Amino acid sequence: MKRSAKGGGSIRYRKDKDLWEARYSAGRDPGTGKQIQKSIYGKTKEEVRKLLAQKVVEYDSGLYSDPTQMRVREWAEIWQKDYLNSVKPSTKEQYSYNIRKHIIPSLGAIRLSKLSSPMIQRFYNKSLETISPKSVRNIHGILHKMLAQAVKVRYIPINPCDACEPPIVPRKEIQPLTPEQVTSFLREIQGTVNENMLIVDIFTGMRQSEIIGLTWDCIDFEKGTITIYRQYRKERKYGSKGIYQFSPLKNNKPRTITPASTVMETLKQVKSEQKLFAESSEGHFVNPEGFVFTNHKGNPIPSSTIYGNFKRIAKKIGCPDARYHDLRHTFATLSLQNGDDIKTVSSNLGHATVAFTLDVYGHVSERMKKDSADRMENLIKGTLKGTAPETDTKKEPGSE
Repeated sequence: MKRSAKGGGSIRYRKDKDLWEARYSAGRDPGTGKQIQKSIYGKTKEEVRKLLAQKVVEYDSGLYSDPTQMRVREWAEIWQKDYLNSVKPSTKEQYSYNIRKHIIPSLGAIRLSKLSSPMIQRFYNKSLETISPKSVRNIHGILHKMLAQAVKVRYIPINPCDACEPPIVPRKEIQPLTPEQVTSFLREIQGTVNENMLIVDIFTGMRQSEIIGLTWDCIDFEKGTITIYRQYRKERKYGSKGIYQFSPLKNNKPRTITPASTVMETLKQVKSEQKLFAESSEGHFVNPEGFVFTNHKGNPIPSSTIYGNFKRIAKKIGCPDARYHDLRHTFATLSLQNGDDIKTVSSNLGHATVAFTLDVYGHVSERMKKDSADRMENLIKGTLKGTAPETDTKKEPGSE
C-alpha cells in the first residue's frame, strides 16, 4: 500500500526486503531532465517517516545535495584535479603523496557520505604507530581541506574532521647563536669557500633557498637594498631525487630589505671577484641566471654542500646541534635585542603576519621587556638615593 508522506514523498512496505521504504525526489537529472528518485529504508514506518521529513526539509531549504554514492578516493581525485590549481606545485605534490600514501589506503573505500569523525580519529591514532605526530597533523590538514570543499559543493552537510583531535606537535625551541658564538662563527668562516654567503645570510636572515637563489638583479647598490622575490630549491617528486628550480617564496610575498653596510660591501666584493674570475676562465664560467653565489663553473651551490660546511663550522665553535636555519633565528634575535621593532623584524624575515613573528620570538621581546624594567628599577633606586641630577637652588637677586 502506498501512502503520501507528510511534507512530500511516499512510504510503502516492501515485502521483498521486509522493510519500509520512503521515496522522494532529489531534483532532476541535468542531462535528461527527468526526476531523480531516491529511497530511504527503515524497520518501521515511523522511522522512515521521520527520515523522509528530514530529507524533504533539507532539500527544500537547499542545505545540501543528496549524500553522494561517491567514495573518498573518487572525491580525492576530483579535488586534486579541480580545486588545487592555485597552490604551488611543491604543495600539490605533497598533498598528492599524502593522499596516495596514507589517506586512500585507509579511508579511500568509504562512501563520502558515510565518512565519520570516529573513523577519521581511529585513522589518525593508528597512523601514529608508524609516522610522526607532525606527519599525522599534516595529513589532518590535507583531509580537512579536502572535506571542507565537499561541504561547499554540498556533497556532505558537515566536515567530520572538525570533531577530530589531531596530535599536538611540540614546538622545537629556537636556538639562535649567542653574541659570543656569533663572534666565534665569524672568526671560523674566514677564508672558507662559503664565507661571503654566510656573512650575508647571518646578517639578513634569508632562508637557505632564498640565498641560494639570490641573483644580481635583486641587488641595488645605489639604494643599498636587497629585493627577495623567489627561491631556488629542490622540487621533489616523491619517489625521485627531484631537481632544483626557481619557485615563488613561501608566502608569495616579495620583500625588500635594507641590510647593514657591511653586507652591501661584502656583496660588492663578491661581484668584483666573480667578474674577474669569469674574465679569466676562458668561457668555463657560465652564469646566465646571474646567481650571486656560485661554484667555479657558475652553478648555484647545492644546499647539501652549504649545510655540510655549516655543520663543520658549528661543531668547531661548540654548537654541534645547530641547524642552518638557526642563522635566521640569530638574525631575528639580534635585531630585536638591538632595538628593532617587531614589525620591522617581521618584514625583514618575510613572515606573513606580525602575529607569527611574535609567536616565534615572543620570548625574546619578553626578555627585553624584563631588561627594560630592570633598567627602570635601577633608575628609580638611584633617584631615591639622591643620585639624580641636582636642581639649581641659587636665589635670584632681590628675592629676599
